[in-house]
Amino acid sequence: MHAPPKAALVLAGLCAWAGPAVARDTLVMGMVLEPPHLDPTAGAAAAIDEVVYANIFEGLTRIDAEGAVRPALATGWQISDDGLTYTFDLADDVTFHDGATFDSSDVLFSFDRAMAEDSVNAQKGLFEPIESVEAPDEDTIVIRLKRPTGDLLFDLGWGDAVIVDPASAETNKSRPIGTGPFRFAEWRKGDAIRLERSETYRGDPVALRTATFKIIPDPAAATAAMMAGDVDAFANFPAPEALAQFEADPRFSVVIGSTEGETILAMNNGRPPLDDLRVRRAITRAIDRQAVIDGAMYGYGLAIGSHFSPNHPAHVDLTDVNAYDVDAAWALLAEAGIVDLQLEMKLPPPSYARRSGEIIQAQLAEVGITVHIVPVEWAQWLEQVFTNKDYDLTIVAHTEPMDIGIYARDDYYFNYRNDAFTALMDELAATTDEAARNALLGRAQRILAEDAVNVFLFQLPKYGVWNAKLEGLWHDSPIQANDLTAVHWSE
Repeated sequence: MHAPPKAALVLAGLCAWAGPAVARDTLVMGMVLEPPHLDPTAGAAAAIDEVVYANIFEGLTRIDAEGAVRPALATGWQISDDGLTYTFDLADDVTFHDGATFDSSDVLFSFDRAMAEDSVNAQKGLFEPIESVEAPDEDTIVIRLKRPTGDLLFDLGWGDAVIVDPASAETNKSRPIGTGPFRFAEWRKGDAIRLERSETYRGDPVALRTATFKIIPDPAAATAAMMAGDVDAFANFPAPEALAQFEADPRFSVVIGSTEGETILAMNNGRPPLDDLRVRRAITRAIDRQAVIDGAMYGYGLAIGSHFSPNHPAHVDLTDVNAYDVDAAWALLAEAGIVDLQLEMKLPPPSYARRSGEIIQAQLAEVGITVHIVPVEWAQWLEQVFTNKDYDLTIVAHTEPMDIGIYARDDYYFNYRNDAFTALMDELAATTDEAARNALLGRAQRILAEDAVNVFLFQLPKYGVWNAKLEGLWHDSPIQANDLTAVHWSE
């Protein structure tokens, strides 16, 4: 028997003294889109919430991985018999990351700010049912409603309803300060955003000491970074063509989940000739949804016929309304007197948008419509399309849950107007019976489909790819979030 070399004996001795291996406590999460800023109360981009929701900022309530409402800054609540008054008990011993104390005055400030006439909150409509917000003492908030609103507790769990401190509210875009289990550490523009565990968090500390969101917009680069171990996870992986490669590799977990993301070819209803219903119907009829799903999404995704998630019990399958029919599309264009139509399609960076756009460009060419594709960065899309409505066509996934009400907004970027639809949304807001609400939602879906407001393409799937030893990431996306509070390594 040969004796081990002296170096091996020394190494063995060192290992014996080293004790047990230290558990991993860092995470690098890949993201496709860089947020325009980090204030969820002042922007519509899903990428904002994907970094800060439940990690840095908290609301009175929060939404969990199953889409259920849970306590957050409110530990409990009581609802009056008439459904018009909600009394919230606030958590004790809460501080913001800069040391400021949290109490009911912060809730008052946050709600007054969101509901103000000059509010820049992207989901200001969430607060419309509120008549008043009162703080009888530091630990209590009373919300009085104009009418019973069955979704109030869920709505208060959105990122747009998080609570901010008056002293730091104006700088949250670049240096967010919340009450959550992580605090903001660093933002290297164009590269990464780093969070650190908050040592002042009132609850149990999270397992992760640091979490870094690495910006990788290119699908091929995302695949390479995962394979090389440069990133630990992609909660929303941008390269469905590579999923089989990861499924065959035991180092990785691949999870195909659902999102609330209705992916649409949006049309500017206020710009001729798209203000003509016959033209919008012709465009809808020229598009083969399944071909888009197969070509752009590698077969992942479910075709939709209106702006509503198939996951909801009120969903109505309306894919047969203005269904794919090239001959009908030609006839509608002829009836509208349209010849040699030229349209511009502005496409944001996500691969689902860019790839779908190329397929749709070819499909519309089959009915004599020439589409000029203009790739834009996310900040350009928000400014040109969402804010200024300077576009003909665009493709985007609307990932907010239950957001069919956006079609009732006069200033929304679709430029859609329908008094009957708006009245239906008002009736929905005043209805609490579930069966009655579902019936109203069904009627609303049909109006949008028959009006061909947009081309409703598919429900965006959630491709999750991460290290097989990583646990606690969400499989589905009931809201737009990367909640890291339960994430840990199994080794």
